[in-house]
Amino acid sequence: MAETESSGGEFERTPVPESALLGPSKFWGMYAGEHCAGTEFMIGPLFLAAGASLQDVVVGLLLGNVLAVLTWRYLVVPIAMAKRMTLYYQLERIAGSQMVKLYNVVNGVLFCFLAGAMVTVSASAVGVPFGVDYKVPEETFALGSPSFTLIVVLVGIVMSVIAAAGYTTVARVANYAAPWMIAVFAGAFWSDAIAFIQNEQGEKAFPFWQLVAFAWLCNGAMHFGMADLSIFRYARHASSGWAPAIGMFLGHYVAWISAGLLLAAQIKLSQLTDPNPGVMAFSALGWTGVLCVVIAGWTTANPTIYRSGLAFQSLIPGMSLVTATLIAGAVATIAGAFPNLAYKLLDFVGTYGTILGPMGAVIFVDYWLMKRMGLTEEYAARTGMQFNMAVLVAWGLPVAVGLYLIFKQGVFAAYCVVPA
Repeated sequence: MAETESSGGEFERTPVPESALLGPSKFWGMYAGEHCAGTEFMIGPLFLAAGASLQDVVVGLLLGNVLAVLTWRYLVVPIAMAKRMTLYYQLERIAGSQMVKLYNVVNGVLFCFLAGAMVTVSASAVGVPFGVDYKVPEETFALGSPSFTLIVVLVGIVMSVIAAAGYTTVARVANYAAPWMIAVFAGAFWSDAIAFIQNEQGEKAFPFWQLVAFAWLCNGAMHFGMADLSIFRYARHASSGWAPAIGMFLGHYVAWISAGLLLAAQIKLSQLTDPNPGVMAFSALGWTGVLCVVIAGWTTANPTIYRSGLAFQSLIPGMSLVTATLIAGAVATIAGAFPNLAYKLLDFVGTYGTILGPMGAVIFVDYWLMKRMGLTEEYAARTGMQFNMAVLVAWGLPVAVGLYLIFKQGVFAAYCVVPA
């Protein structure tokens, strides 16, 4: 298919042609950049603050990340390479154009809030050389200081422009930044390991299997929810499906542990327990640490905003992907102006996986089981249906149960992703 058949050459409503496929290096770089992220400076300290033991962190995160990589490789990649369509266009062909608009609003907004946390973390580091205070207000939707909010806006603009340039640009930025960031995170691990052990204290409140579940399912929307069909549709070889490994083991393993060690070192040196990403990185690694936090936030927010742009594009016929991505970037920037949202990441990532995961199951069943059961695959596309009520029920019921368990029964959010 000709590239002109898509909007801006991103093939939003057509399968990716052979001429546009990418080699494994593009995916390894992108996943390294996306998951060696600014938010690692938030998540790692939260494990320490919750009282997780060092042994449980080391072993639990290892097992959880292995499960995450296997889920990407064997659940997402086969469908992505067979169909070569975005998540949103595949769902439209199954659920109907009107049904998928409802999903895309939810999907796009949730990804914008995730990207907003990256904006917050990067802004905290940008503010260090200017002496800008990064304080988290008690209210969830309360703004930071005016100067911090201004930095958030500027950082959000840069991230949005990069994401709007398309997947190739997003991957290129990640390829340039990832190797350097990995070295910085590894340096943090070794320099502060002793401080972590000496300062570990408190009752154990974050057990082993909770760590496993979190590491496996914190990206549940990307693999179980099939959001990364939009990424792996460009894969020339199935081996590209192993690319998340670099993000999981260096970002969600070394980086999480390293960030926890930074907080431990900060507590030992200054008795400050506030996990301010910019200050923690600066105190341990100087200006190199500050720059690492800034770039890490960018390389994570860029593909997240790109995914949101794809979701928003379907809502208004004829809207270009660039415009949709800039809108997504604006929403993410607004979310980033509320610092408290970044402090709720442990709960948020499990909740958004619970909400988006069931749609991945719909795609899985449509691709692998419908023909085998003598039923019609891509039912909406073949019948002209605009709103597939069966898909709404398949999505809505498990989400309702999952949200009830999370918010009413206090179940750890990541536990609800797989059942949903």
